[in-house]
This record gives sequence, C-alpha cells and structure tokens, in this order.
Amino acid sequence: MVLTPKTTIDPRYSSDDARPTPWPDAVDHLLAAELFWVSTVRTDGRPHVTPVVGVWLDDAFYFSSGPEEQKSKNLAASPHCAVTTGCNKWDDGLDLVLHGDAVTVRDPEVLRRVADAHTTKYGTAWAAEVGDDGVFRMHGHEPVVFEVRPAQALGFGKTNGFSHTRWDFG
Repeated sequence: MVLTPKTTIDPRYSSDDARPTPWPDAVDHLLAAELFWVSTVRTDGRPHVTPVVGVWLDDAFYFSSGPEEQKSKNLAASPHCAVTTGCNKWDDGLDLVLHGDAVTVRDPEVLRRVADAHTTKYGTAWAAEVGDDGVFRMHGHEPVVFEVRPAQALGFGKTNGFSHTRWDFG
C-alpha cells in the first residue's frame, strides 16, 4: 500500500511561487536520511528529544529503543510523538516532521523486514537480526521496535525559495 495524503501548501510560510512538495519526494528523503529525532513527552509534561537511526518501510517509520530508555518509558505512557529529519542549513534542503503514534511491533515477520531494512541501510554499524524466537536483536541487545504511521506530516522546502507543505493521511 502506498500512502496518498491530502497535500496542501501554507502560503503564509512559502515563497510567492512555491509549489507543494510531492509526497513521493518526501518519501525519498525519509528513505535516504541517516539520522532522525524522536520527540516525546515525559509523564510530568516535560519534552524529551533524542536522535535515533531508523528506516522508512511500508508507509511507516521504524526505530528501536531499549526498554529502560526515557523515550520508551514516555511512549509507554503516551504514544503521541513527532519524528523529524532534515538538514541544518536554513536555505537548502527539505526538513520533515511526522506526527503520529508509536506502536510497539511484535509481529516476527514485520520485525524481520525491519531488521533486514536496517542492516541494508546502516551495515554493520547498526546491524539487526530477528532470531528463530522472533526477538529483535542489535549488538547483543533486545530493544523495543516502534512503528510510527504518520497521521500528518509537514515539509519545509528551503531550496530556491521556501515552501511549507502539509500532508494529511486521515
């Protein structure tokens, strides 16, 4: 299944001649990005933001986290999160924000596909595998794997002008 979101551009934050970024272009950026930032909220309301590696697969973003890590604890209390990626230049590239809920992945077949995609993308640095027991492993650890299917995404194009694109998946 390929997501086909409703696409709009916000003229308040876009150059006069800006066009919305097509969703397939955003997907290309999600596939190529090496680093993402996951934003969650602690139970006391304080924000928590941390970098992660992850993969875009089957219209969703997948990342892992140790069960004792703060983001895992935050997501156990509230699945709402934002995932961002992009570049640090103000006038070049495309920055992306995904809004959605992080759901724990337990299906061994999905975990195997995520592990294969992860190892293909990152090589031995972040190699992952799923054993016959159906457990996701990475360098001797057994992290929790999360799936985020975006409910909404935002794209901030910064090359040859500015565009603020919104994609709604509802």
